[in-house]
Amino acid sequence: MGLAERRAAERFKNEDYPQWATRIEEAAGFAVPVEVFWDELAVNDYADSYAEFFPQVYFQPLVDALAGVTIDQLGRDALRAGLTRIIIRNTGDYYSDSGFSFTDGTLTIDHRPDTNVAYGEERAESLRKLLESAL
Repeated sequence: MGLAERRAAERFKNEDYPQWATRIEEAAGFAVPVEVFWDELAVNDYADSYAEFFPQVYFQPLVDALAGVTIDQLGRDALRAGLTRIIIRNTGDYYSDSGFSFTDGTLTIDHRPDTNVAYGEERAESLRKLLESAL
């Protein structure tokens, strides 16, 4: 990762992510810890696209999935009791929902930030189903 990528990731983390963190908390109904592996998300040659890619690949689908789970009190209670942490990363191995897991209270979203960007609704639905099946 070059300087341009590091700068773009840092800018997103400091300027855009705080609003996303608030939206995640609002959708979940509680302050769930979110660990973002920014150095992994910052892939080469896409620094100018992070502001578009990160929300579409990671944050909007997550907010939508959490909101889908918490549509009623039963969902809110189940999420609060079962979700203890969220990890967002890019190991480079996944470009679909095969990189999503929910184990021991930890929801992991492992997805390339530059692949299948436009499939946010499908990611949200997969995340919602994953959570609901495990809660």
